[in-house]
Amino acid sequence: MKIGGFQKTSLLEFPDRISAIVWTSGCNFRCPFCYNRKLALGTAELFPQDEILTFLSKRKELLEGVVISGGEPLLQEGLVDFIKRVKNLRLLVKVDTNGAFPERLDELLEQELVDYVAMDVKAPKKKYQELSGITVDLSKIEASINLIKSKARAYEFKTTFVPGFLTKEDIVEIAEWLKGAEVYFLQQFKPLKPLVSSQLESTVPYLREYVYETLEAIRPFFKRCAVRGV
Repeated sequence: MKIGGFQKTSLLEFPDRISAIVWTSGCNFRCPFCYNRKLALGTAELFPQDEILTFLSKRKELLEGVVISGGEPLLQEGLVDFIKRVKNLRLLVKVDTNGAFPERLDELLEQELVDYVAMDVKAPKKKYQELSGITVDLSKIEASINLIKSKARAYEFKTTFVPGFLTKEDIVEIAEWLKGAEVYFLQQFKPLKPLVSSQLESTVPYLREYVYETLEAIRPFFKRCAVRGV
């Protein structure tokens, strides 16, 4: 598996768990607001997988889980084997995904290899191509949403609220699409460098008041929703 980043400890990425984070290198999307540019393009310097597994083995009494993010983890041919090795250490696994590979996601869920799934829902359907930077098969995105809602042990959906691309009305459309989901997070855009699109690096995030006004508009659609990064 191509690993382009590693963080030994996190208290934030896996809800209510102390975790390590593995970032895979390579993504099929080109979201202009993505701040993991080298990971998205697959140009990040790689970490030896066996060294990371050795570290996890030594720290397994202090950690509760491992987050596998990206890039897009479901692109990785060695993902299933890597997760099985992590699970053999009796660690929980969270996977972040863009939802473009429902068949691979279903394999993980069927084998009960994933304890928490986080899916980025980029935009309402009418804007998906623009926000993902490629031509997207929306039937695959919908299939992943349905799989997560019906099969995942625990999960969240999330959207980055990008000024100039998404409005309050767009977020309401997303909420209507995901209606009934357990958890949804509205994430504040942060112009961290280098973004996939350098043009966005001077973009000013939405005001706190507008973000929370949008949150209030979508509360009825979810069992739990909240803001991140504000």
